[in-house]
Amino acid sequence: MAEKTTPESAPEQEAPISAETPQEQTSETSEVPQEAAVVSDAPTANTAEDFLENFNWHNYEEGIDLIEDKQLEEFEALVKENFVDTADEDVIEGEVIFMTDREAIIDINAKSEGVISLNEFRYNPALKVGDKVEVIVDTREDKTGQLVLSHRKARVIKAWERVNNAHDSGEIVNGFVKCRTKGGMIVDVFGIEAFLPGSQIDVKPIRDYDQYVNKTMEFKVVKINYEFKNVVVSHKALIEADIEEQKKEIIGQLEKGQVLEGTVKNITSYGVFIDLGGVDGLIHITDLSWSRINHPSEILELDQKLNVVILDFDDNKSRIQLGLKQLSEHPWEKLGDKIKEGEKVKGKVVVIADYGAFVEIEDGVEGLIHVSEMSWSTHLRSAQDFVSVGDEVEAQILTIDPESRKMSLGIKQLSQDPWTDITAKYPVGSKHNGIVRNFTNFGVFVELEEGIDGLVYISDLSWTKKVKHPSEVLTVGDKIDVVVLELDIEGRKLSLGHKQTQDNPWDKYATEFAEGTIHNAELTEIVDKGATITFNDDIVAFVPSRHLEKEDGSRIGLKEAVDFKIIEFNKDFKRVVASHTSIFKEEERKNVRKATKKVQAENSEKTTLGDLDALANLREQMDK
Repeated sequence: MAEKTTPESAPEQEAPISAETPQEQTSETSEVPQEAAVVSDAPTANTAEDFLENFNWHNYEEGIDLIEDKQLEEFEALVKENFVDTADEDVIEGEVIFMTDREAIIDINAKSEGVISLNEFRYNPALKVGDKVEVIVDTREDKTGQLVLSHRKARVIKAWERVNNAHDSGEIVNGFVKCRTKGGMIVDVFGIEAFLPGSQIDVKPIRDYDQYVNKTMEFKVVKINYEFKNVVVSHKALIEADIEEQKKEIIGQLEKGQVLEGTVKNITSYGVFIDLGGVDGLIHITDLSWSRINHPSEILELDQKLNVVILDFDDNKSRIQLGLKQLSEHPWEKLGDKIKEGEKVKGKVVVIADYGAFVEIEDGVEGLIHVSEMSWSTHLRSAQDFVSVGDEVEAQILTIDPESRKMSLGIKQLSQDPWTDITAKYPVGSKHNGIVRNFTNFGVFVELEEGIDGLVYISDLSWTKKVKHPSEVLTVGDKIDVVVLELDIEGRKLSLGHKQTQDNPWDKYATEFAEGTIHNAELTEIVDKGATITFNDDIVAFVPSRHLEKEDGSRIGLKEAVDFKIIEFNKDFKRVVASHTSIFKEEERKNVRKATKKVQAENSEKTTLGDLDALANLREQMDK
């Protein structure tokens, strides 16, 4: 401030050049004292603008008009009150007075207006002239002399204070969704980048996050991490508050049989969740359609609106069971006398089980074809051997019960029963070729044609081999020749034989290996209580231990070839017993018999009557 001067100390100054005469000037100045003139020029207006308009800067600079300290203090107070100090870094409030395509002109009561790029207002696309905005002076004067302001910086300064207040008070805040990120969205709240989890966007699952980008929405601040400067917001919390009220109202009015409108909220493999306006209910897959479906998505889609009926709910009404098919008439009710037993129908196989196949002959009307009704064969197989899901089949209605809504169908009834003329096709003794279908412990089932199966007992598989199980000589699927041994028409049974298709080699062996015949062979195996010898592929003879002794007293060794004598042959039991010892023992017995006869002949010629009496006495003593 310039040093104050008084009239006495003020230096003499030349009077300014003027068109007025000196006398006129003197008369004007002499009428009012100089001090009074100064007072008259003091700021008496209510605003700084008025003061500036009435203040004579020329007289003040020339020292003509003097200003007292009190007047200067009043002036400075008015300036501070009405004008912004652009050197101050505090957040100030301005008003939007004009907008261009790129910038907003802001009045902050400074010597000039400031400008802010509209990019800083992306979170607020509704910005308009007259709105109040917070700014901070970024540049007091750029190269064009323009005052540059920043709204973004101002928001950051105030942001944490506002976020804390919003979190503590539960205040609803506006946020601008900037972009997607992993697991959610980034939201601009008061200039702070907050995280919006995907689960907090809405009460229903969100499939397209991009639809929220570049939108302004309302949020609640649910969490603040001061250490990492993280803010978490939720839009779902706002919706849940409204839904909770609706939920209480809806639950209080729920009744079984009530029909409500809902929206498909989620689809699973076992059913569909329906939003009833704040309350969720489940339609099980079996309650979606009278027809059988594999997945609910076949008839419903997400966000679809539909009417549903309340079937049941628990005591708290938190688990609500809904139905859709119940809103339409059951297809069985529409049948009436449309179909009857014995009629032929066509349908599509919808489900296959081990015991049969379900065929849908009309929407929601199904019949069961039991596996026993798929073929005339008594040998039951899986239903998958005859039909597949999706097959179009023709069947005959066997039974129908509209009350229990059950129907049994048959396929084999559409063809002639192969047992009708069985005696003509398969008389006893006739020879045929069949396919091995399955085994049992006592035999094997052979299929001669579809519906005609016969059993070959294990004893009728081979003339020569001792078969313990059919799998030892046959495989499922083999083709074999068989002969019809027995035929039971009433019991629908065929007894077959496989070995009977060939001559019994044991008839020939009965002559070739008759008892007493001698054959040369090797000892092939030492077994319990004896050994075995192999004569051919069919005959394996047993040699007891006592029949292994040789003439010199030694025993026959393994792989030693000697002569054996057949001492037993049983064709029925396929039993052959041989002996080596009996060969030389028989010779010894023959020799003994010959010697005995010779001695007896010689003695008989020399016998006398006395000898006879002596022999008689000896016999009597022996008898006693």
